[in-house]
Amino acid sequence: MNRNDSCLPLLRHRLSSPSAFRPEAVVEAVRAERAIETSPVPAVCLLDFDGDLTDWLVRTGVAQPHPAWACFHTTMYSFSVDGMECGMVARTIGGPYAVLVAEQLHVSGARVLLGLTSAGRVHPSLPVPSLVVGTHAIRDEGTSHHYLPAAESVAAPKDLAHRLHDGLQALGLPVSQGLLWTTDAPYRETLEELSEYARAGVLAVEMQAASLFAFAEARQATVGIVAHVTNAIDHTGEPFDKGCDEHGWHLAQAMCRVGQKFLAAL
Repeated sequence: MNRNDSCLPLLRHRLSSPSAFRPEAVVEAVRAERAIETSPVPAVCLLDFDGDLTDWLVRTGVAQPHPAWACFHTTMYSFSVDGMECGMVARTIGGPYAVLVAEQLHVSGARVLLGLTSAGRVHPSLPVPSLVVGTHAIRDEGTSHHYLPAAESVAAPKDLAHRLHDGLQALGLPVSQGLLWTTDAPYRETLEELSEYARAGVLAVEMQAASLFAFAEARQATVGIVAHVTNAIDHTGEPFDKGCDEHGWHLAQAMCRVGQKFLAAL
């Protein structure tokens, strides 16, 4: 960090100092206001950043509101995978919102947090559509710098990422694992940046991974991110096509099974 960098608010956080505003206090406030009994949320929880899969699961009766989730901002829905209850929270888009909810999930009993996000292709070799399991993420966002010292990238919890890569192979889509680019400004992705990051080995761009990986490292939490790559600036097919709702459900189930097996192996 040079002298000019040290003047930037984003890079001068006192990372070792405790926070004056804690997720436990917010969860307790919600419980008191809404008369929610103190009980843990499901051990495996999925963040559905787009939200359309959650909408479909609720509409078809597969998912129901979970009574133990104490959050001012979101509703948790629960569903069963192989007899085990899993949780789902929709539309926590962007690093700040995703980590706000992740903090509250972490103190509410969730042990594995999984994120399913739409993403854009960066590396030209990547098929569209395809799945990318994040192993690292470029920290082109703000939230991660409140949790870890400044650095170009942050790593995902390695064991869970490898398990996700293996566990998604049977879904009928190409599955890769590697580097993601997390940005706070999707409408400021320039052609120059896309070219530079492609040469650096970045596979896809999204809005949450670096923030959640930094949270995971700082809080000793377990987070996995799957990016559904559905668009690219040079893609001539149908943009943002994630396939049918049933395919999204199969993907969510496969991710949750990986989370369950990860916990069983601890």
